[in-house]
Amino acid sequence: MLTFQKVENNQIKELAGLASAIWHEYWTCLLSPEQIDYMVENFQSEKAIKHQIENENYTYYFIKNSGEDFNAGYFGICDKGTYLFLSKLYIKKDFRHQGIGTKTFEKIKELANRKPIRLTVNKYNKNSIAAYRKWGFKIIDSVVTDIGSGFVMDDFVMQA
Repeated sequence: MLTFQKVENNQIKELAGLASAIWHEYWTCLLSPEQIDYMVENFQSEKAIKHQIENENYTYYFIKNSGEDFNAGYFGICDKGTYLFLSKLYIKKDFRHQGIGTKTFEKIKELANRKPIRLTVNKYNKNSIAAYRKWGFKIIDSVVTDIGSGFVMDDFVMQA
């Protein structure tokens, strides 16, 4: 059974470590090591997560397997008023393809409280796009975002 634990201020360092480990494992097939390092530092470091929680209305959750002392992954959401923005949804490699993503998305739908859910996903991230489509997401836009230092995010905007 899965449980979802809201990340508290004293757990931000743990979350940042988990994020770094997953990002450096997952993104190597799509992004350069330099861009991964840059994105982790600017979007998923302890400092960045703390800022998002304290100043940008983000909430993060650990994804936990019941009875286990470690986290299987995490997700981050932000209430944008008319929709819930799903900023991050990452699962450790050993826990993928076991239905954890689907169960996590059910929790995210519950947290959205009937609001539409919107996300951005790398246009070349075929596995995630397929999962999002399975969960009822549709592509509603395409964006290229300059994130600094010569890096861009080339994403689809999807909504369910």
